[in-house]
Formats: sequence, C-alpha cells, structure tokens
Amino acid sequence: MASKKKSDTNKKDSQLIIRINGQQRDEFVSLCEELDSSAAREIRKFIKHFLKENGSNDL
Repeated sequence: MASKKKSDTNKKDSQLIIRINGQQRDEFVSLCEELDSSAAREIRKFIKHFLKENGSNDL
C-alpha cells in the first residue's frame, strides 16, 4: 500500500466563500500585505488554530 505524501495531505482542493463588508476586506488585505502575508494564508492560519483549540482530531 502506498503511503500518502505530506504534500497530498496539505493539498488545497476546496474553497470557502464568505461575504464581508468591502471596507473590512480592503483593510484586512492591506494589513496582510503590510505584514508580508496574504489574506488566504491568515484565514487558513485562523482555521487551523480554531480547529486545534476546539477539539478537531484531524490536525
């Protein structure tokens, strides 16, 4: 049986679409850029932290 490669488990294959206030979105994206990050990276980081803190066993 072939083992899963680490890259397979981190594959980004789904989207989460949210609706937020345009001004908040622009401020968030701008701040992420100032911090040398991206909005997507910060949201993924939040989701991982949230799952870890709230008992997800998948991480």
